[in-house]
Amino acid sequence: MDDRKLESPSTNLRYVPYESSKEAIYLSSIRQLISRDLSEPYSIYVYRYFLYQWGDLCFMTLDAQENLLGVVVSKLEPHRGGPLRGYIAMLAVKEEHRGKGIATKLVRMAIDAMIERDADEIALETEVTNSAAMKLYERLGFLRSKRLHRYYLNGNTAFRFVLYLKESAAAAAMSYDDQYEDGEPQLPPSA
Repeated sequence: MDDRKLESPSTNLRYVPYESSKEAIYLSSIRQLISRDLSEPYSIYVYRYFLYQWGDLCFMTLDAQENLLGVVVSKLEPHRGGPLRGYIAMLAVKEEHRGKGIATKLVRMAIDAMIERDADEIALETEVTNSAAMKLYERLGFLRSKRLHRYYLNGNTAFRFVLYLKESAAAAAMSYDDQYEDGEPQLPPSA
């Protein structure tokens, strides 16, 4: 048994990594769950982009009947030629199962998997109106790094959150932020 497959005896929940061999079973459920919760209308190709390349960084919560209750979809790759950056693209838990620690467990599993693969940092975005998600990420050590105005297709603004896993990544981010504000190079004041 994969050591990342965990069963909670009190609730009979299982936390399992996504397996591409079970796409026919789970992909439709993943899409339905995420489309109910997130404001972005992702196409099948977006899901496949993440799941085919980084399926080992995506985790699901299943009940005793194998129903999908929660999912986190992530990736890991070099960021702008610098740090190895993990990215949490999507997180959703069925409404009737929220408040039970499922989202926290899923995000921790994704973080742990990225740490195992030597990630320097992990980033994500969430709508400024999603206070539950912001509290979750802040409890896990993520810091708000930037406000992204009208980031989503629905016109909502987002916060970018970053979890620095290595001191070198935090120092590089501080240096980068000093040079760039709102994505534009900052020129020194003229004399």
